[in-house]
Amino acid sequence: MNISVIVPLYNEEESLPELAAWIKRVMDEHQYTYEVLMVDDGSTDKSWQIVESLHAENENIKGIRFRRNYGKSAALNTGFEACQGDVVITMDADLQDSPDEIPELYRMITEEDYDLVSGWKKVRYDSKLAKNIPSKFFNWTTRKMSGIYLHDFNCGLKAYRKDVVKSIEVYSEMHRYIPVIAKWAGFSKIGEKVVVHQKRKYGVTKFGLDRFVNGYLDLLTIMFMTKFGKKPMHAFGVWGSMAFLVGFVCAIWLLIAKLVHQAHGLPYRQVMDQPLFGIAMLAMVLGFMLFLAGFLGELIARNGSDRNKYLISDMIE
Repeated sequence: MNISVIVPLYNEEESLPELAAWIKRVMDEHQYTYEVLMVDDGSTDKSWQIVESLHAENENIKGIRFRRNYGKSAALNTGFEACQGDVVITMDADLQDSPDEIPELYRMITEEDYDLVSGWKKVRYDSKLAKNIPSKFFNWTTRKMSGIYLHDFNCGLKAYRKDVVKSIEVYSEMHRYIPVIAKWAGFSKIGEKVVVHQKRKYGVTKFGLDRFVNGYLDLLTIMFMTKFGKKPMHAFGVWGSMAFLVGFVCAIWLLIAKLVHQAHGLPYRQVMDQPLFGIAMLAMVLGFMLFLAGFLGELIARNGSDRNKYLISDMIE
């Protein structure tokens, strides 16, 4: 099968028939073998009934329905597990992503040998204050922290080599950082394509400004897990040791200073009466706690089921 199109959806009953017809027209024009996986993320409208009717008309359209709303990351991850196409395309269900972009995305994966191609909505029709400005700041921060120079990490229109989606796991709100996850999984050839951004035709957006707060927390989680997920002591142990050492040196310095003053008959303050001593004790306690956290993290990591799970790209036997 050439292409799997994964469409996460939540309360998009108006747009689904038009989207399905648009995808079918593009696929038929280019004679692709394909499947469309519509993942209903617990919709409360008639979205699922429409998916059923679309499947009855076109067997290439398939559906997965969640019992409740789990979020876009869960929908994408479930679609990744179920898809069968050599190239996987993800797009939103609100008609703001154009299926006409599929042929070029497919070509970039199959002919230019990209692992992942991310869409870039260079011209947007969203509210500048509510989405454009926060999105630019969000993308700038992600570029600096991840070293992946994409303009639009959060664009729903992306193309993947099948190996990529079968090798990564997306959860929480991590769908914004799939390129980062893919890079740390060893898929480093990541490209970008300018795509058309359509105005929303039906319904309202399902995302609020809280996504930016959650997004930064998820970015910190990914950066830590990818670098230290299998070796937490390398993070907690280093910072814990440094904090403990600073506190210990300060405490010893205060004690030596007191002894020197005593030996020369000079006035002095008790070590425990000095503010620096409190800071030194706090640093030592924090250092010990960080070191202990790293040790516990190592115990958990070493007993995890994937502690020796590594992605293999090729093998000669």
